[in-house]
Amino acid sequence: MSKEADRNWQELANAVIVQAAKDYRLAQYRNMKRPEQENTLREIRSLETFFRSKWFAVLSNLDGKRLLRDLREQMGLEG
Repeated sequence: MSKEADRNWQELANAVIVQAAKDYRLAQYRNMKRPEQENTLREIRSLETFFRSKWFAVLSNLDGKRLLRDLREQMGLEG
């Protein structure tokens, strides 16, 4: 793979992860505002599964479980 193709791939992978983090924050804020809405809870579970998945590990060298924990801490959901 060329350097440019590798860079493009990494930029796409980073964008997917950044968007997932944004979506997770928004879903958690919606859950805070209107708790226990099934669609919101399903989205949160789906995103949490993504952060823990092998697919996440393919996209990034980040620790997805750690990223999820950090997101939750930033939002005051974990102490």
